[in-house]
Amino acid sequence: MRLVGLTGGIASGKSTVSNLFKANNIPVVDADLVARDVLKKGTGGWKKVVASFGEEILLANGEVDRPKLGQIVFSDPGKRQLLNRILAPYISSGIFFEILKLWIKGFKVIVLDIPLLFEAKMDKWTKPIIVVWVDPETQLRRLVGRDGTSEEDARNRINAQMPLDIKRSKADIVIDNSGSLDDLSEQFRKVLFQVTRPLTWTEFWLSRQGAFSALASVIVGVLICRKTFSNL
Repeated sequence: MRLVGLTGGIASGKSTVSNLFKANNIPVVDADLVARDVLKKGTGGWKKVVASFGEEILLANGEVDRPKLGQIVFSDPGKRQLLNRILAPYISSGIFFEILKLWIKGFKVIVLDIPLLFEAKMDKWTKPIIVVWVDPETQLRRLVGRDGTSEEDARNRINAQMPLDIKRSKADIVIDNSGSLDDLSEQFRKVLFQVTRPLTWTEFWLSRQGAFSALASVIVGVLICRKTFSNL
């Protein structure tokens, strides 16, 4: 099984690349969707977040007001770190179970779409690591245009994340999304070829097919041993 790490920065186009993988029948585990699930009303994550940030972050229906919580943590590094510490165990567990479900279905290549791949130290479990990079000016312009936010607020949100240049230095594959959608699609075709190349032996033994092969080998070995001993 090959776990491909996909990360980037806010408004870098990571979600577009993630959707391209899905369109090519490559399953994607989306950490943002997992995070939404662990913050649903009544969950363990929800209870701890409400206890730490107060009921003023809740909507009338009791669900977390995610934009309001986002404003709080993006403007305060200490509170952002607190939120990450609270949710990290729940998100990691959720990602693991999503991977397990896909492993059981027999998928050999799985993309992990994780914005905080490096910050959460999850990069050590993925190979290759793909970083969707964009130049700072384009990133700021796209974020302001996408969310209709002020330039100051957009800068705060960008600065709250690990700089894209640092992420790029840690990547195995870099997708430069500073250009057009056609440019991105052309780069993606090359990346898709790399990601779907034949599995290494190590990756094969980690796949469901590899596990079944190993199990079959063990069963055959046991049967041969039993037959040998019965003839003594």
